[in-house]
Amino acid sequence: MSDLIRVENLHKSFGTLDVLKGIDLTVKAGETVVLLGSSGSGKSTLLRCINFMETPTSGRTHLNNEAVGTEVGGKMRYKEADLCKLRTRIGMVFQHFNLFPHMRVLENVMEGQVTVLGRGRAEAKEKSMAQLERVGLADKALEYPARLSGGQKQRVAIARALAMDPDVMLFDEVTSALDPELVGEVLKTMRQLADEGMTMICVTHELGFAYHVANRVLFLNDGAIHEEGAPQELLMKPQTQRMKEFLEGHALFKLPD
Repeated sequence: MSDLIRVENLHKSFGTLDVLKGIDLTVKAGETVVLLGSSGSGKSTLLRCINFMETPTSGRTHLNNEAVGTEVGGKMRYKEADLCKLRTRIGMVFQHFNLFPHMRVLENVMEGQVTVLGRGRAEAKEKSMAQLERVGLADKALEYPARLSGGQKQRVAIARALAMDPDVMLFDEVTSALDPELVGEVLKTMRQLADEGMTMICVTHELGFAYHVANRVLFLNDGAIHEEGAPQELLMKPQTQRMKEFLEGHALFKLPD
């Protein structure tokens, strides 16, 4: 598998607060990487830097072996037009669904394709229906978001991101706002995407998902990668005290028989 994303010595500061402190991360095409860590460890900020919703303070990012930005005087510079193009290649799904309440489900999935990619409405509709079918919601295409459950809204958000034909999908705590009984349907959709070979980086506290679906797990602590490895090793045989303490805080994590 070739490298799809490569991040080198990534730093991000907000004023005097250093949130990311030299992250090195490579994600191969078709790989599922899960980011774990306590609140404030830098997980979500890392995702937002990868798709440039936040501009890194320093460091380099490559997508498909192409450098993002240009180095000028020892500092990376980015053109907004280039970043807008890059964001179409990196789909992102958030904790909150961010659906347009005044649009039907189908229109929500079509909107970005028409306004950002310039697709015709007929093509966008066909693509949208295919992605809604993919996440099991084709029968909800003409409903308004208010008539959907939280899990269904999140799956619409996933379909909307997929309809842009991204190279990689980023998931930022996408189940944390859901009632417990709705979490499973979203995780099932994500697992299906992993099985289909979609490249994914997922911030989640769902350790069962990490154990069974991820190719690699990274544990972030205080803005740095503290441990990294295969989930079967990292989750069952943590090497550092901080990782052990994190797992002890998730006492409900149990492996199936």
